[in-house]
Amino acid sequence: MVFPTIMPANSVSGFNITNSLRFNDGDSPQLNLANVGTVTNNKIFTYSVWIKKSSIESANQSIISAESGNNRSQLLFRSGSNDAIRIVETSDAYTSFNTLLTTAALFRDPSAWYHIVLSYDSTDGTAGDRVKIYVNSVLQTLSGTTADSNFTTPFNEESYNLDIGHLNNSEFLDGHMSDAHFIDGQALTPTSFGETNDNGVWIPKRYTGTFGLNGFKLEFKQTGTSTNSSGIGADTSGNDRHFAVSNLAATDVTTDTPTNNFATMNFLDNFYSAHTMSEGNVKFVTNGTGDGPFQTATIGDLKSGKWYFEFKYTDPAHTGGGDAAGEFYGQIGICGSGLCVATNAAFSSFEHNFAYASNDGKIKFNNAAGTVHGSQIAEDGQIIGFLVDLDNNKVSTHKNGSYADGSGNHDESFGNAAFVDVTAPESTPLGGYFIAFGENVGSAEGQNQNTGTYEINFGNPSFAISSSNADANGHGNFEYAVPSGYFALCTKNLAEYG
Repeated sequence: MVFPTIMPANSVSGFNITNSLRFNDGDSPQLNLANVGTVTNNKIFTYSVWIKKSSIESANQSIISAESGNNRSQLLFRSGSNDAIRIVETSDAYTSFNTLLTTAALFRDPSAWYHIVLSYDSTDGTAGDRVKIYVNSVLQTLSGTTADSNFTTPFNEESYNLDIGHLNNSEFLDGHMSDAHFIDGQALTPTSFGETNDNGVWIPKRYTGTFGLNGFKLEFKQTGTSTNSSGIGADTSGNDRHFAVSNLAATDVTTDTPTNNFATMNFLDNFYSAHTMSEGNVKFVTNGTGDGPFQTATIGDLKSGKWYFEFKYTDPAHTGGGDAAGEFYGQIGICGSGLCVATNAAFSSFEHNFAYASNDGKIKFNNAAGTVHGSQIAEDGQIIGFLVDLDNNKVSTHKNGSYADGSGNHDESFGNAAFVDVTAPESTPLGGYFIAFGENVGSAEGQNQNTGTYEINFGNPSFAISSSNADANGHGNFEYAVPSGYFALCTKNLAEYG
């Protein structure tokens, strides 16, 4: 079981980041800035950005890259170095490496936001101080060859192309990006962009300095696709260095940020790599073989509080009633068993896992027939709202806004909803619960079956929302109204109710 690090919710100074941009590598997402004009200093700059990773890729993931003529610069997660961070400077048609520096540390946590600062000053008389990479304020140990004295990088030349989240339409970033700053003419430390909270954890603060002639700031507060102040790539530094947008949409702008970290599904807890993850790990396609590999969320070990999330059966492998031989059906619920990565047995076969089963609408656990609850999923596109009440140790569901009646239907208001008792968190093997999903098979196990497509919404949806409902604290973006007293699973709510 992976117990991920959770970033804290609140800034010491009260600074709050409201948005991030989700890069889904399968969509080839890009932000591009072409033909930059006059710069303050093309030998000194700082790039600061917050990133939440969605995968460990076999290919490189570019954070930011630039080209000018035959010269290229790139900051990336390096696959060949097992997710170290690398800064690359090349020239002469990319064949001569002037700088090739790699961090000793590796960065693989899918739950945490990383603050990355690249500080560059090729005028520094000490060669080892010309290129510095910080992660969460810690100066990284670098191996490789540093920049030549007074070396000019394409990052800040007067005529160059700057790419964020990709390199030449390849090496796409897979994850969320937030609060990106480029500072022209200054080599800054992380304290310009972050601070340490009372728990000793590094968190964002507002940057109050200048940007230089060629600097920019990306806050991702807009949802348009034009290259202007209304676009996703709008520059809010005052320099109007607006980025062109490719293969990014309004649904990629989210409220999952370094100051309010939302749950996603955990790609490190993906038994047998059974699910193909995308959209920041809130959309997945099952592999259609075997029985019941299941996966948990990045925020868990829940012991108290009332939590709400939605689960969309976008293209489920099995719709309709019964438990036919060899047919799959999706199960969504909570896992307290502690066996999430240890076996391929069905999600609901364990005593302390409780799951809504799409084939018959029951709440199932302990390999039993299940408790009669609501109705089945009979067609694509249905949304199940899941309620987890760990103050009273109960769960319930709605389907498309209508709550379960406990007799096999979803036809009630929230006030009349039927609930199913669950084990008290302290009595489970984990001592708490994780949100989890599994896809189970009928009696003819082991047969190859259809794959299924599902999307989970902890308040950071991958699909378009028509009605946009937040919880009582103003957090999350849900299709249906969040029941009174229930909250989205994010760090601000967790700090208050968890």
